[in-house]
Amino acid sequence: MTADTIARLKITLDDVEPLVLRRIEVPFNIRLDRLHEVLQAAMGWTNSHLYEIRAGGAGWGLTDPDWPDGPLDARKARLDDIVEDTGAKTLRYLYDFGDGWEHIIKIERLVDPVPGERYPRLLEASGRCPPEDVGGPPGYAETLEAINDPRHERHDECKEWMPENFDPVIVNVEAIADELAALAKHWSRKPARQSKSN
Repeated sequence: MTADTIARLKITLDDVEPLVLRRIEVPFNIRLDRLHEVLQAAMGWTNSHLYEIRAGGAGWGLTDPDWPDGPLDARKARLDDIVEDTGAKTLRYLYDFGDGWEHIIKIERLVDPVPGERYPRLLEASGRCPPEDVGGPPGYAETLEAINDPRHERHDECKEWMPENFDPVIVNVEAIADELAALAKHWSRKPARQSKSN
């Protein structure tokens, strides 16, 4: 492994049908707070809830002095370090503690970077991300049932607040790739040079 090593990740959203899956590549030494941003962009979440990345019995996320048993600081941990420290090849990513969206992150392989490529980057996407605040996997399943059955007691209500023409199978791959490319571009910027003063 070198400082340039790239991790190929397979991310799946637990307990959701149809399957929501993403394959992405990220720098293996990515900080966990940045990995969270990548996961948000790749999945299609809105980054409006708390999160935790878990491996080997430990968790990382946003720290809170009022929550002493909460997660460790994700800004101070890197993917390569936690894999080395815990031996984990699979991590868990919990987004929105109320709805409880659980993701499995599997490190499929470590590869050399492609010359001239910026990371993170999208390799594959299938399944549309559920809408936020729909009630987790059970609420999402009920909502899909309701919008697909005009006789369902919640059909009109669910159709009203779901995105228009919501199709759980169709994913906007181009939009996800663009979001990840924007992160890659932002993170690869060189800091501005300070002018020397006499």
